[in-house]
Formats: sequence, C-alpha cells, structure tokens
Amino acid sequence: MRVKAVEYPHEWYVLLKLTDEEPLPECVPGQFVEVKVEGSPRTFLRRPISINYVDREKNELWLLIKKVGEGTHKLAELKVGETLNLVFPLGNGFSLVQKQGERVLLVGGGVGVAPLLDYGKYLKEKGAEPVFLLGARSKNDLLEQELFKEIAPVYVTTEDGSEGEKGFVTQHTILSREKFDRISVCGPKPMMVSVARYAKATNTPCEVSLENMMACGLGACLCCVEKTVKGNVCVCKEGPVFDINELTWDV
Repeated sequence: MRVKAVEYPHEWYVLLKLTDEEPLPECVPGQFVEVKVEGSPRTFLRRPISINYVDREKNELWLLIKKVGEGTHKLAELKVGETLNLVFPLGNGFSLVQKQGERVLLVGGGVGVAPLLDYGKYLKEKGAEPVFLLGARSKNDLLEQELFKEIAPVYVTTEDGSEGEKGFVTQHTILSREKFDRISVCGPKPMMVSVARYAKATNTPCEVSLENMMACGLGACLCCVEKTVKGNVCVCKEGPVFDINELTWDV
C-alpha cells in the first residue's frame, strides 16, 4: 500500500494513513495487519499492528504505531509516497452489534486505544451506544482523543491527574454510577485483567484484545500461544479478541 500521510501525535508514536489503487477488503474492527519492515536487516519477521481506522470514502487504512524497537522505528521513518507491504485483514475482531441501543464501554490504555476508534465508529453506525474510557500516564500520553470525541462520549483517567480523573481506568467513577450491556478492552495486560475483574464482579459480558507477539499472523510459528479453557490456542488465528470466560486469567 502507498503511504498517503504521516502524522506524529506523540514523540513515541506515528500515524500512517495508507491507500491503494484497489478498494480495501472488508475488515472487522479489532483485526490486524502484518507489516514487512524493509531496510531493517535485523527485523526479518513481520510486525503485527492493530487496524486503527478504515475510511471507506477515502479508501484509507490507518495504523497507529508505537516506536519501541528497530522495526517500529524504521516504520516511523516512512515518507509520503513510499510503499508498505501488508498482509491483512488477519484474526477475529470484536463482537458485532447484538441489539439496537445497547451500551458498550470501550476501554483502552496506551497504544491499546488504536482498534477502539474503528470499533466505536462501527458501533455507532449500527445503532449501538459506545462510550470510551481511556487511560494514560499523563495528558500528554492521550492519543486521538479528539477523534474519539467525534464518535461518542469520552472519559479519561491519568495516573498523574493531569487530565480527567486521577488513577487507573478501573477507578473511574463512571464504573460505579453507570451500567453497560458489555465491555471491550485493549491495552496492557494488567489493565485488561483489572477490567475483567470488574466485569466479572458486575456480571457484565467482557471481551479483551490480546497483544501477544505474532510473527506470522497465520498460526504457523506458535509464538503467540495463549492458554484458554479449551487448551492452548494461537492468538493470531483464534483471536486477538477473546471473551474473558475463554481465558484462564485469575479474575
């Protein structure tokens, strides 16, 4: 795909907007791509990246990338007009709308907010009522907040209290004063486990998007295996989205 735009929402993040001459294939919110990193000899395996947003009118696919290693730093150097080799869409995404007007809480932390943008748009288009709960270390670490606000109400926690309520997402007062039909979560595992505990305690259906390392995205390399109640499964094939009742987490 061709790089149409490159944006830098944060010093440690890059947003790539990609397009192609052919119409984009159908993508379910929560699916991911496997990216080939060119010009990085030590990055010989593809990198899994969540689909951030799909703009059908502009035929654009967005990838929000955190710069953590040689591969992602190399991707952050891409320029407009250059091409990127992708395999997509991969994996199983978030649940589809189950009933009109259902309230769905979308909880994200760090770069884990990425797939929630497209999912929130989908939910709204299908007649559901998404609500976003975003967590970060500080207000400077919040990502795409204005884009989320264009879709649905946004609630925020920051660890230093610089924006929203101080603390972690599971400490936000919205959880004690409002009810939701279900919850979808993506972010650091400790955060997802905490939200899963809240969901169990309140008997709220909950699904989480796991971020296990995925080298192939096709279930061949076995490096993304997760233990479930059905045995070990490849997150790239069976997930990355799982109902919390399928997992063996201590919740």
